[in-house]
Order: sequence, then structure tokens, then C-alpha cells
Amino acid sequence: MSDNRFVVREDRYPTRLDEPADPIPRAEPTVWGREPDGPLDQADLQSIAADGYLIRRSAVGDNWVSTLRDELNRIGAQADPRDPRIIREPSGSIRSVFQPHLFSDVIAEVITLDTVLPVARQLLGSDVYLHQARINLMPGFTGTGFYWHSDFETWHAEDGMPAMRAVSCSISLTDNFPYNGSLMVMPGSHRTFYPCVGATPRNNHTSSLVKQEIGVPSQATLAEAAARHGIDQVTGPAGTVLWFDSNLMHGSGSNITPFPRSNVFLVFNSIENQLVSPFGAEGSRPEYLAARDGRPFSTLSLVQ
Repeated sequence: MSDNRFVVREDRYPTRLDEPADPIPRAEPTVWGREPDGPLDQADLQSIAADGYLIRRSAVGDNWVSTLRDELNRIGAQADPRDPRIIREPSGSIRSVFQPHLFSDVIAEVITLDTVLPVARQLLGSDVYLHQARINLMPGFTGTGFYWHSDFETWHAEDGMPAMRAVSCSISLTDNFPYNGSLMVMPGSHRTFYPCVGATPRNNHTSSLVKQEIGVPSQATLAEAAARHGIDQVTGPAGTVLWFDSNLMHGSGSNITPFPRSNVFLVFNSIENQLVSPFGAEGSRPEYLAARDGRPFSTLSLVQ
């Protein structure tokens, strides 16, 4: 009889290291499903497999966008300043709201749209659950950016996500211009894992959600990655949906224009990629950042 206490856990992507380490080729596919499994055609699947991201314009209708904007304003107005799920800029404005589907029936419903949930299942080739959900706000003049990073590096190190079998869905609630802090991505960078240097501080999430300093590649690494892959900027009107792989290198600049930028951000993880103990941190992050109840997705469990 085996004793699970002595099972050696494999870490294919060591990070938060004492010394720099070489990049690691990706072990998993990007696309797990096939064309008959969902709404994306073969060209879409090939595109996201090659580039690590896919833009679908008008995937969410104008009626949904206006309703979601209203919900965003309502949540912001009613936000409890003591709620740890409400992340604020140093100026005091709201930067992110985590678990918005628990604040709003409308946001819970949009997750189940035919242009959202079936795509996640198709890309991951399995049933899925919501690893994380948030609203990101980048108000005009004051919205600060997000430094270059791979989400998987954080989810692996701090949440215990074993493999690259998660995908993010960003639903634009405002127009994304080249000049209002729109997302930048390095196409193809998802095929390489870049280990980061520096131990994870205790309760790192309390500061990293405002300004991430641990779990980001060095400037030399980023320069090499950008020279190899280039940089694309994701723009488009409200209602555009961006799908991108968990390991895609991405970031955004600050918004110094009068034009705000906001989006609903959903992270789907395969039920076959359940979280374990963190690979690069002493303890797990809170449930609102990394859901550990990885049961198959059900609309019945969304709103509390």
C-alpha cells in the first residue's frame, strides 16, 4: 500500500529562485479541444495556438455592455472600503474588484453566454471552473498600468496551479485605443516559461495587486523576449472579447488620457488541473484570488 505522504510532487516550472535560470519550453498544448467541441473554427484554434491570444470583436452585444457598465458603477458606489476584494489605487480610486459575480447576478449570467463558457471548455478540452474573476478599472488620467508578467507564473508559484491548462477571457466594457492603456502582448511567448528571481514575501498579494514586483522577469529577459516575439497591442470597441493563454507575457501602460478603460476579466481552469499547495510561496492566497473549490462550473453556485 502506498503512502501519499512520500509522493514526490513534480514541478515542471520552478520559479521565485535565488539565481537566474534558463527559460523552460512549455510542456502542455495551448489548445486542448477540437473544432467540433465548441464555437471556434479551426482557423481560430490555430491562431491562438500560434500566438497565445485571440480577439473576437462584437462577442458581447451592446445591451450587455451597457448593463455591465451600470453594474460596475453600482458596485463601485456600494463598495465597502474594508472589503479585501476591493483593490484601490494609491489615489483611492478603485483598481480592481474581485469576485464580481458574487456582487452581481448580471455578471454571473454573462459568464454563461454562448460566446464565453463554451469557448473556455473548447480551448481547455474539458469542463472548467472559475479560478478567478475580477473587474479591472483604468480611469482617465489616473489609471496605472500592469507591468509585464505571465499570469501562470503567479498562479503556479502562489496558488499551486500545476500545469498550463487555464485561459483568460477579457470582456471590454469601454473602447480600447492605442493610447488609453490598452493591453500589450508578446505573441508566441506563451510557448516559453521564464523563471523569476526572488522569494515570495509573506502575504505578497496585499501589495502585488497594486504593483507587482515579485514574479516579473528581468529587463534583460523581457528585452530578449520582445526581440524574439515582438509586441502586439490589443485594441477594439466595447464588446470585444480577448482570449489569452495563461502563460502569455502581457502588460499595460498607465492611462493619462481622458478616456477610461475597463473590462470584466475571467480565468477558467480545467477541472483536470486542480490546485495543489503553492510551488513558490509559504501559503495559499485567499479564495477570492484563487478558487480551491474546483468543482465543474455550475450557474447554481455563482451568486451567493
